[in-house]
Amino acid sequence: MALALANKLEVKPPVKKQGALPIYSVTPFTMLDFPGQTACIVWFSGCNMRCPYCHNPQIVKGKGRGDVGQVFDFLKKRAGLLDGVVLSGGEASAYPGLPDFIKQVKKLGYAVKLDTNGLRPDIIDDFLRQGFLNYIALDYKAPSHKFKKVTGVDKYNEFTKTLDLLCAQKTVPFEVRTTVHTDLMDEDDVNAIIHDLENRGYQGRHAIQNFTHSDDRPTLGFMRKQERVLNTDALYAPPNFTLEFRNF
Repeated sequence: MALALANKLEVKPPVKKQGALPIYSVTPFTMLDFPGQTACIVWFSGCNMRCPYCHNPQIVKGKGRGDVGQVFDFLKKRAGLLDGVVLSGGEASAYPGLPDFIKQVKKLGYAVKLDTNGLRPDIIDDFLRQGFLNYIALDYKAPSHKFKKVTGVDKYNEFTKTLDLLCAQKTVPFEVRTTVHTDLMDEDDVNAIIHDLENRGYQGRHAIQNFTHSDDRPTLGFMRKQERVLNTDALYAPPNFTLEFRNF
């Protein structure tokens, strides 16, 4: 899930049904979500997970409010001012029309980053083969024994297919992200993820993100404030990739 949601561009209801997309909103500018690029974020409604700590329940459960013409009018106006487009949500890879959407974005000269939970390895494989993506952020939600508890779905095998696919290719840079609420996962669980990444030969950046509570933004599972924060000093330091701690 992308980091920025503030300062959204209002997306009006679609006028033409054939142009409708499951787009919830557009964040017109971010320098945090696409490494080395100035970008906007297109937020896709709907998700194939139900993570209780998700800060965007209105996106996960919401319906598309946008029209493809509106989005591309915005992108045409920002051509030359922005470098990239982040596809986030929700889960953008669940949208069947995403390939055509990306093709049009690429024609305008934008780099494309995909935020994904990894449950559609077939889609990721196809996008890599077609050269659609310039950067990927893969959410590693939980180790196998906690995956269903944290995500609401029993699809760890689908996720690991995507992880292995990305580790095997050397064309598109990608990072792995893990959000931690200590009511759901502890240091042993996070270490299990780190060791698994090491065993699979991962060599990028693993961003470990501390859950941040806000009374103004209830989560999908109405998670309470953590009683304690993850002890990062108790985590294994892998020799071949970097741990980055966010919001600690």
